[in-house]
Amino acid sequence: MSAERTRAGHIVVTGGTSGIGAGIARHLAMLGYSVTATGVSAAEIAAFESQQGVEAALLDVTDDAAVAALFGRFDALEGLVNCAGTIQRGGAEFDVDGFRRTLEVNLVGTMRCCVAARAALARAQGAVVNTASMLSYFGSPYVPGYSASKGGIVQLTKSLAAAWAADGIRVNAIAPGWIDTKLTAPLVGDPARSAPILARTPMGRWGQPAELGGPVAFLLSKEAGFVTGAVLPVDGGYASV
Repeated sequence: MSAERTRAGHIVVTGGTSGIGAGIARHLAMLGYSVTATGVSAAEIAAFESQQGVEAALLDVTDDAAVAALFGRFDALEGLVNCAGTIQRGGAEFDVDGFRRTLEVNLVGTMRCCVAARAALARAQGAVVNTASMLSYFGSPYVPGYSASKGGIVQLTKSLAAAWAADGIRVNAIAPGWIDTKLTAPLVGDPARSAPILARTPMGRWGQPAELGGPVAFLLSKEAGFVTGAVLPVDGGYASV
């Protein structure tokens, strides 16, 4: 059995009951971590196919009291993976309320969870992995709130990395590319819309949620002990061309 499979630390994955977060949560559990995967609704949690080592918990990352209560359960945390997020479709992000809602979930929610987890992370000399995006770097004519929030995630990651290094807390991020999830299903299933995405992606395919697990596990691990403030693209080369 590899050393990775003897992990005993606890990790919280927000947004860990669906999409990219679920792929990460399951991968970390396979490596031997104890994982709490959160979902925003009872329906989402009920639909989550759990596995040994993964506990599902209800959490709205915009709720101060709920976030404080969840992280108050843990004396020490080896890791926090912030995957909770939202996109307001149908042009809603061009409305101020829709724009504000997207930032409140994606950016402020990430900060809220980081602050709530800080003491427990410090006790374990743990690490944070945030979820940025290709749209951290590219503008979008469709989702300005999402793009702005993900640009903010990059700077939040770098800022917390600098601020919390003295506590022994490392803070990094992944920047996923086009991943095959329920959210992107309309694109995956539409050849006319999928073709330009695949043509731009050097690896020529959609990523799978489970493929984010390895990069996240590395950033959480002691093997990345001198890595902080980094944003790791996991995009099949999309951002390189």
